[in-house]
Amino acid sequence: MNNIQTKSRMMMGMPVSLFWGYIAIALFMIGDGLELNFLSKYIVTLGFAEKKVSLIFAAYGLTAAISSWLSGVLAETFGAKKIMMVGAITWIVFHAAFMLFGVITHNYYMMLLFYGLRGFAYPLFFYAFFYWVVKETPDSQLASAVGWIWSMFTIGFGILGNLLPIYSVRYFGEINTLWQSIGWATAGGAIAFFLLKAPVIEKKNHQIHSFEHKFKGIIQDLSLVFYNRDLAIALITRAICNFSLFGILAVVMPIFYTSEHGGHFTDEQWKIISLSIYPIQPFTNVLWGIIGDRIGWLKQMRWAGFIGCGTATILLYFIPVWFPGNIWASICGILFFALTITAFVPMGAIFPMLTPEHKGAAVSIQNLGGGLSNFGGPALVSLILFTGLGHFSVFIIFGFLYYCAAIMTYFIRLKQPGVDKPF
Repeated sequence: MNNIQTKSRMMMGMPVSLFWGYIAIALFMIGDGLELNFLSKYIVTLGFAEKKVSLIFAAYGLTAAISSWLSGVLAETFGAKKIMMVGAITWIVFHAAFMLFGVITHNYYMMLLFYGLRGFAYPLFFYAFFYWVVKETPDSQLASAVGWIWSMFTIGFGILGNLLPIYSVRYFGEINTLWQSIGWATAGGAIAFFLLKAPVIEKKNHQIHSFEHKFKGIIQDLSLVFYNRDLAIALITRAICNFSLFGILAVVMPIFYTSEHGGHFTDEQWKIISLSIYPIQPFTNVLWGIIGDRIGWLKQMRWAGFIGCGTATILLYFIPVWFPGNIWASICGILFFALTITAFVPMGAIFPMLTPEHKGAAVSIQNLGGGLSNFGGPALVSLILFTGLGHFSVFIIFGFLYYCAAIMTYFIRLKQPGVDKPF
């Protein structure tokens, strides 16, 4: 595998040469996140049960997990920019098919098929750039650079992806809002194509080896997780860290918070509550990256991340039950959740440091964990609901998993640059 040693000039932890890539990520993720706070509820209004809707999101998560696993090694083998372009084009094609053959015709199986296939796309775009940043950033500033990536992700997927539908759905309806996603994804792909420049050495190296040689390298690198104990444990904790984001926030809360058994909120009130999670995240992503570089990545994730997020997840159930209809109480709860879930920012720095000689494979394994979050969150919700347990059990079980992950971090052996001893 190629090992590009050139490191970019840094600006507040961000590689200057990749500035337009960060902008492209923000725009692309607007398109990917535009549906987040209304799609599950909208599909339910089409006449489908909540447990069937959660299966659509689980299918999306499964394909995203597979794509996430492949993205880092594919970017290392064929070039990050090429993989980003494949992701952008794939996303546009399958989203159009999801709309034309699934949503507009109210065909559940077409929605399940094409929304699932669309899950292959965004990890190729996002995580290929993630790998690119890892290769361009000095190890001692890696968490800060990763923090910037997640800040751009949050600005697009979280803030604007949630803010725009509040007005768009009201004035144009759900269908037209979903069609708008293609414009945003296209804009992000165009910026990456025209304004991002791959290093010359990378272009040359990707032309040297045959496809057979590259494919063997991919298989060898992807199997690394089965031989490295620390990577395996880190993979499990990486998957758990976003369970609540993709399972509870995207699937359960839009329904629970607007039900008579939950928060008694209107759809508009729920959108305001869900939007409030994101404005602080661009700042806390960068802040937690800087703090993690100084106090220790695992220490921060253990206490502020897993213990904090597990507690926040459980509170997301009890707050609307204790204070039904109180929008400010629920906003406080979701702000606490936002503060704790962004403490996982150093996760992207840990994997490359666990196997620095195989950074592409390490990033792919980290990405697999992110994809498993996409799949595992909704899948676990489906499993709990199919067994007849209610929303209370969903929140409690998810919170318990975070506490288990906190214990698991004690078994990851890591020597962090800038920190004197393993922790």
